Amino acid sequence: MSNRIVIVALILAVALGAPAHARADEAAAWAALRAGGHVALMRHTDAPGGTGDPPGFKVEDCATQRNLSDKGRTEAAAIGARLKAEGIAFETIRSSPWCRCMDTARLLDMGPVEPAPTFGNVVVLRDQTEALTQGARALIADWQGAGTLLVVTHGANIRALTGVSPTTGEIVVVDTASEAVGRIPPPR
Repeated sequence: MSNRIVIVALILAVALGAPAHARADEAAAWAALRAGGHVALMRHTDAPGGTGDPPGFKVEDCATQRNLSDKGRTEAAAIGARLKAEGIAFETIRSSPWCRCMDTARLLDMGPVEPAPTFGNVVVLRDQTEALTQGARALIADWQGAGTLLVVTHGANIRALTGVSPTTGEIVVVDTASEAVGRIPPPR
């Protein structure tokens, strides 16, 4: 009987501790965004259809790719509004050239968006994963801005860089060594 009590107590401690940890993780991410000198890696918002893109897709032709759903467009605008409400501004915004990433970045309405091919989809370009990831790490390491760099990319790219698997619309804030500082979930 006492073993059951100990097990239940441990389960409760873990369950109750998780939200506090998540809040601390999110608080650290917001603080880093406000401090500047960091990089915010954001996974594009909702784009139904699984992973990758249909056979024969072309990066320069949005009609051939998986694109944002209405939900994804609404989410991107809501995330931008939340960032603005929190007083966050980005010195530079870069994006994977895939349409779902460029559209997410533009719908945030946080400033001009520059395509960054090194953040291209590592699922589709799996034969280039190492080169793309090295290029992304170099871009992050070279960030010298006083403010924050925002990069909108794919979940697999963020996972390759940080080991974190973000949900759609989630922001993972990293330092210039690509070490995760914290995470900001999308508003739901």
